[in-house]
Amino acid sequence: MNLPIADHKWSVKTVVVPAAGMGTRFLPATKTVPKELLPVVDTPGIEVIASEAAALGASKMIIVTAPKKQGVLAHFDPYPELEALLEERGKSAQLEKVRRAPNLIEAIPVTQERPLGLGHAVSLAEAELHDDEDVVAVMLPDDLVLPQGVMETMAKARESVGGSVLCACEVPREEVSNYGVFEVEPVDDPATPGLKKVIGMVEKPAVEDAPSNYVATGRYLLDREIFDALRKITPGAGGELQLTDAIAMLIDKGHPVHIVVHDGARHDLGNPGGYIRACVDFALRDPQYGPGLRRYLTARLSQED
Repeated sequence: MNLPIADHKWSVKTVVVPAAGMGTRFLPATKTVPKELLPVVDTPGIEVIASEAAALGASKMIIVTAPKKQGVLAHFDPYPELEALLEERGKSAQLEKVRRAPNLIEAIPVTQERPLGLGHAVSLAEAELHDDEDVVAVMLPDDLVLPQGVMETMAKARESVGGSVLCACEVPREEVSNYGVFEVEPVDDPATPGLKKVIGMVEKPAVEDAPSNYVATGRYLLDREIFDALRKITPGAGGELQLTDAIAMLIDKGHPVHIVVHDGARHDLGNPGGYIRACVDFALRDPQYGPGLRRYLTARLSQED
């Protein structure tokens, strides 16, 4: 499918989803089940990402997987036998859920043969872009950003300032060493209050060296120039190509890079602690599960262990 770029709400046709990790922090659960298929309440994480990509108006989702993780793509295939069974038994709600993923967005597989870093994974998507695309979105499936909609805010900001726009969250100062940290300066843009210009990036700095407490949060709108930068950067530790290094190169060359500071929750689906919190947060926002879960948590937390 190759819809014209003008048919895309924010001129974003392609979302890249790096999903080649082995999920070692979730073993043994991820020995045979890709971590991207673990459910957030009743929806696999990869489908939550696909829903966010579709809401942005993208028509293609490039899923970068490892050789033995093709099961992630299978989630976007139709399942006629199951659909027929559910239809025969009158289970319309379940049937709608089963049919949802294949109809959300076109899922395109790209294989990363070896784990050579996030930058390398993103670079593999270039061959799948069409000539009319001057921006590509990158969404990390380990990051659940709630409420959804930050990608549209970023796209709106990009219409105003151009270049590349990234999502950031504000974290306590003592936690900055776990993240890529932005050095920023203010931007006077009443339409996007959380917008800031990026003048530098530091990967996992010591607390005393961090230029701010604004950290990268798994959502990127990158100018197509990012692929030229990815070809020019050199591998870092472990022979990996870092997306952060390529973005820093764009900044050094005067390419405009901004962040939108997300005023909401961010959960790390890549580790059990973050995953549990994400499921609770997601469920509390769900009209079906939220009221009962809230009553249970209130009662449970009032009890002594």
